[in-house]
Amino acid sequence: MKKALISGITGQDGSYLAELLLEKGYDVYGLVRRIAFEDPEHRMTRILPIKDKVNLISATLESFPSIYKVILEIKPDEVYHLAAQSFVSYSFEDEFSTFQTNINGTHFMLSACKELIPNIKFYFAGSSEMFGKAQEVPQTEKTIFYPRSPYGVSKVAGYDLTRNYREAYNLFACSGILFNHESPRRGYEFVTRKITSTVAKIKHDLKDKLVVGNLHAKRDWGYAGDYVKAMWLMLQQEEPDDYIISTGETHSVKEFIERAFAYVGYNLKWRGANFDEVGLDKKTGKVLVKVSKEFFRPAEVDLLVGNSEKARKKLNWQTSLNFEQLVEKMVKNDLDQLNQNRHALQ
Repeated sequence: MKKALISGITGQDGSYLAELLLEKGYDVYGLVRRIAFEDPEHRMTRILPIKDKVNLISATLESFPSIYKVILEIKPDEVYHLAAQSFVSYSFEDEFSTFQTNINGTHFMLSACKELIPNIKFYFAGSSEMFGKAQEVPQTEKTIFYPRSPYGVSKVAGYDLTRNYREAYNLFACSGILFNHESPRRGYEFVTRKITSTVAKIKHDLKDKLVVGNLHAKRDWGYAGDYVKAMWLMLQQEEPDDYIISTGETHSVKEFIERAFAYVGYNLKWRGANFDEVGLDKKTGKVLVKVSKEFFRPAEVDLLVGNSEKARKKLNWQTSLNFEQLVEKMVKNDLDQLNQNRHALQ
């Protein structure tokens, strides 16, 4: 039985990946902060259904001895390094902790793997934010990086570290450059989940409007459940390589909002521009969407869209949900959660 270690197992991607690996017969281990064991109902929400099927280990990415000890004890066949400070806006507020966790944590993982299990297979979670101010459209594996946030900078460093360990030490190390991938398990701090959860609350008369930042930023949005399959496929190849994982389609934040509201029966019309732009319900004229300067980044990334032809050909990878289906899946989940909470209170 293969053993796999997942850092970030309690996150969106980690939970989907853990489920996939269990289905494939792996013995799955997950790195978890000690504080998570003290409050599992909240900090382990995404993995509660499989908590008894995985092996959770307390460790911190900020300590090399901690990571070294885990690798030594488990001796995994595959390592999926997903853990990171991944909220872009927060990385502007605390760039030092972002660099500490994302860069040093990746270095510690790579170094421990090289020293202890040189034939291990290692996956690093890259990000489309590495392209930032994209130098070409669509972006490919050869596009020059131009990160526009501390988070993006930290991911470029992790990518370069991973490639260096592959080339200098012959480590089977791959990077997946994943474009935006969402799901009902997305954290509420991310704009997509903020949109879908707020739309559900508006439908239930629990909120009156959605307040967001840049309506015109465009992203390549896919389904997280599909993207973790690509991670696994990368480590099953004969040779390590880096791959872009994306849908190849781009949609604006405004389009995401329109689709989410349409699912619950609201059709929007827009009025104004820039910071004064608002979205109104066509039937009643009620303002449902407002723009706030508070949610704009110091350095904005306007357009990201990836070319995943290499992954589709070499990994035989494909997506299962289109943009509309993804948005509707997320809104439906948030509506269902509100209904369940209401029934529980009755």
